[in-house]
Order: sequence, then structure tokens, then C-alpha cells
Amino acid sequence: MREKVRFISDGVECVAWHYPGVNGACVIMGAGGGVTKEPGTDRFAGRFHDAGYTVLAFDYRRLGESGGRPRQILRMGEQFADWQAAITCAATLPEVDPTKIAIWGFSLSGGHVFRVAARDARVAAAIAQTPLADGLAAISKAGRHQKPAAMLRFTGRGIRDAVGALGGRAPLLVPLAGEPGTVALLTTPDSLDGDRALNPGNQYPDWQQEVAARFGLRAPFYRPGRDAPRVRCPLLVLVCDQDQAAAPAAAVEAGQRARRGEVVHLPGGHYAPFLDAHEPAVDTELSFLSRHLLDHPRTEHPAVGVGDFSRRGGLA
Repeated sequence: MREKVRFISDGVECVAWHYPGVNGACVIMGAGGGVTKEPGTDRFAGRFHDAGYTVLAFDYRRLGESGGRPRQILRMGEQFADWQAAITCAATLPEVDPTKIAIWGFSLSGGHVFRVAARDARVAAAIAQTPLADGLAAISKAGRHQKPAAMLRFTGRGIRDAVGALGGRAPLLVPLAGEPGTVALLTTPDSLDGDRALNPGNQYPDWQQEVAARFGLRAPFYRPGRDAPRVRCPLLVLVCDQDQAAAPAAAVEAGQRARRGEVVHLPGGHYAPFLDAHEPAVDTELSFLSRHLLDHPRTEHPAVGVGDFSRRGGLA
């Protein structure tokens, strides 16, 4: 049903699962921050493939099976470059029509979707699922579920990690999620659903659920929803109204500002599309893909060139 493929991004090897499809269209999938391709995409990738789509689900560099050292570091500029390389790879797959490439991401990668779709003309459709559209808004909302002392400890660890990186030290890691009062990237009630949603029964024991603490210092400055007005392709923004981790109001605003944006609301928290809201989420996304990739295919090949992914705001 799927095979490993490899592609090069800035000289670093990225590893992906390739599910060959039959309808000519391809969905490229990137998982949430610090999440590898299996726990982050398997459940949706299988459904897209069953519907006839080729799927290319990849690990960002420094994560999972992809190369790059040091490990467990999230750098926006690098991840944007990995998206571009994945799109280039998808366009060369023998069964794929390069005019029918869609991108899909959730959480942090859902935020990337805004920026990638705005700056890469090869993207024919884009799905942002429970996206991190505005880092400042998300942290302000999520901070209500953390204790002040723990926030100070987290900031201190982030500073130590960033300073240590200048001297070549190994990253200081923090868990992706934890109880309020612990030092973790997220401590919202719905963030604690992450393991149940993505890794039930420890199905993916090799997934290292930690990232370098320095990411927490950069996250407030990441506001990809601002790129939504420049997205020219159809854009689906799937929002969960009780999302405590990713500021759904910012995602709704971004979707409404997109030229061809569609905003769909579902009940539940950040991981609801992997849990109780899975069926309506899949149905919504498959309907969107069918309408924009199959029913009304693009008649011209997209421009080969891509937009400016220069590193801004210290996010690289």
C-alpha cells in the first residue's frame, strides 16, 4: 500500500511514505510540531489513499527518519524548504499530474500551509487543519492553562537552550505536552489528548515526543495567518471550536481573508479530528479535494518558480 521514498532538501535527506494513487491527484502531508509522519498522518493518509489519491507524507529534517543534526529542532526556514522539496518530489511521481497537488497540515504544519500555499504557485489546493495561524494569540490563550512559575522555568530553559546552541551544546528538550505546572510545550487540557489521538496503545514507540526548548521563544513571533490573503488556490481551514492550543479565532480570521477560503467548524479540542470528529473531518476534506482537484482541475501547468521563503523574525 505504501513505500519509502527519499528526497533532498538543502542537502539533507528527507524520508516520506509514498502511497501510489489512481486519480492523478496528490496530497502532500506534514504533521504537527515535533510529530513524525506515522502518528501525524497515517490515519488521514489511509483515507485519502482509499479515495484514489496519491499521498506523500514526510518527516521534516531533524525529526523521525529524516536526516539533519542536531535532532528535535524546529526551524521554520528549514521546514519551508522541506515543503518545497516535497512538492518537487511529488511532481515527479509517475502517477501524479503536477497540476493537481494539494498540501495538508495540522497544528504547526497547518500554519505552514498558509505560507507555503501563498508562496508556491505549484499548490493547487490547501488544507489547514486546526492550524497555528497566530503564535502570539495561541500562546496567550494556552497560557491560561499554565502556572506562572512553570512558565518562568520554561522560558529559562529556552534561553539556556538558545545560548547553549551558540556554543555547540546538545539541545535542551521539553515534552510536547504535560500537566499544568510542568515544563512542557503545551499544558492545555486538550493537549493531553495528543497521545491518545496520535499514538493509541503506544502504536508508534519510536516517536520522540520532545523538542528543543528554544522553539518556545520563537513561537510567539510566528504568524503565518497573515499570508492568507496571498493564497490564490482554494484553501480549507478546518477549525475546532473548543481548541485550546491553537487559537481558533485566528484561524477563522485567516480563512475568511483568503481569496478562495472555506472555513468549516467542528466541535471539540485540538485533536478532535483524530478522535470523535474524525469522520466529519475526513468527509469535509475529501469533498474539498474532489471539488477542487478532480471536478474542476487546473487547465494550465503552474509556474515552476516559488515565492520568497527568506528567514524572518529569527524564525529560521
